[in-house]
Amino acid sequence: MVVKNIIRLDGVTKKYRTGKVTVTAVRDISLIVGRGEFLLLKGPSGSGKSTLLNIMGCLTRITSGRYLLDGQEISHWPDHFLSRLRGKRFGFVFQQFNLITGLNVLENIVLPMIPLGIPRNVREKRGYSILESLFMETRAHFPAQELSGGQQQLVAIARALVNEPDIILADEPFSNIDIRYTENLSNLLAELKSRGKTIIVTANTPSPVEGLADRCFDFFNPHEA
Repeated sequence: MVVKNIIRLDGVTKKYRTGKVTVTAVRDISLIVGRGEFLLLKGPSGSGKSTLLNIMGCLTRITSGRYLLDGQEISHWPDHFLSRLRGKRFGFVFQQFNLITGLNVLENIVLPMIPLGIPRNVREKRGYSILESLFMETRAHFPAQELSGGQQQLVAIARALVNEPDIILADEPFSNIDIRYTENLSNLLAELKSRGKTIIVTANTPSPVEGLADRCFDFFNPHEA
């Protein structure tokens, strides 16, 4: 049976406890993401966009509600199963880049393929190919920490794509991009969309991908999406 909806959230709530204070980061969110859909999560800082993105990427467990992936509830799967799932299905682009100091650009990009046992020559070929699509191939052997913030963001994006995941989660990917690279990244996301990838992007300001998105989930009015 083919499941058209790749992600489904039913009444999802996430609460954090800090000392005696309980903070609700996401409250009673219900959301369906279609296979191959480009979804924009839009809202102000602190509205819960990043938390929701981390929930969908199996990085954050929900406090209540249900999370279904391909029609199967995974809300209570053990951590080792979720870790394997993340490596195979998801590509993450974080706001903080999370690049490894001491490794060059190419070494950072190919890291996700190592646990999967992909041969070195295949890893490097994929890494170079993605760098070329971002016009960054001349930086392949530069120490990652010596790049500009915008270039580091592009490296983080390349790393998210290297495993050819079917679900790409990007947390404000344009926030640190140099203006000259914005069009390159937009074109890359458009190409990924044309290949049927499911793409979920967050933004707290007007985003260059608004024209690419099939739908916008507005955190100002989450229950009207």
